[in-house]
Amino acid sequence: MKVDFYHLTAQPLDRVLPMLAEKVLAGGARLLVVAQEQEQRAYLDKLLWTYAADSFLPHAQIGGADDGDQPILIAPDVNAANRARNVLLADGIWRDDALDFDRAFHLFDEDAIKPARAAWKALAGREGVGCRFWKQNDSGRWEQAA
Repeated sequence: MKVDFYHLTAQPLDRVLPMLAEKVLAGGARLLVVAQEQEQRAYLDKLLWTYAADSFLPHAQIGGADDGDQPILIAPDVNAANRARNVLLADGIWRDDALDFDRAFHLFDEDAIKPARAAWKALAGREGVGCRFWKQNDSGRWEQAA
């Protein structure tokens, strides 16, 4: 299982999340996007429809009759009703339930740096878990830092 930590510095969540979601879907996989607060889930729902003028990412918020058919499902907790094997934690909160997936994306900003470091330390050396830390360079490109 892989855990990718993304420290959001130069680009905000609304730029990074669609980029990662596109890559997951392009690989033929499904994605669960987790955000605890309803307001953030509503924002992400709108974002995935409108992030680009010529494109959208097919998705839904959890609770619909077709949750199991959704390529991307937005939920308040780690509940992969769409059978996703990839989870993106969009609210900066690490959840150990993410370890049940093949890959987890943990996105966090400066406000969540301390809890993200604690999660990194807790996962370090854990059998079967590979962690990578991504940060943005001065030109805004993502570089693997650890």
